[in-house]
Amino acid sequence: MAMYNLGNYRDGTWGLSQNYYKALELWYQSAEHGCTLAYNNIGCAYHQGRGIEVDKTKANHYFELAAMTGNVKARYSLGINEEVAGNFDRALKHHMIAVAHGYNDSLKQVKRLYTHGHATKEDYTKALQSYQTSLGEIKSRQRDEAAAFDNKEYRYY
Repeated sequence: MAMYNLGNYRDGTWGLSQNYYKALELWYQSAEHGCTLAYNNIGCAYHQGRGIEVDKTKANHYFELAAMTGNVKARYSLGINEEVAGNFDRALKHHMIAVAHGYNDSLKQVKRLYTHGHATKEDYTKALQSYQTSLGEIKSRQRDEAAAFDNKEYRYY
């Protein structure tokens, strides 16, 4: 996790000078040591061309590695990439998995797919139900109190 966090060289935060190459190197090392969060960041680097040339194939490879470990942001990215490629059925599957884990951005994408005729009403209904179930599983009085204490505008749902 320390190597992963030092990947903030990417942004030049925490007093570190901005260095995309160094951030990518640290994320690779972090992933080799079991920090699966790093795979998503490596995927983003390839997708955006930060520190390396844009390579959508490699980006998807690293997004897939991250998604297989439960990273919903990576799952969302895979869904978006499938939409761009015109693979709407695959996009829907990725977004539905992320929605089941409470990822609101994927819920918005399922709605968008439905609006544009790439998903059925049943798909969208299932996504809404799945999202509500996920929120119900994580809702707690303690979480609400902590969120209210930390930031009056913050809500996790």
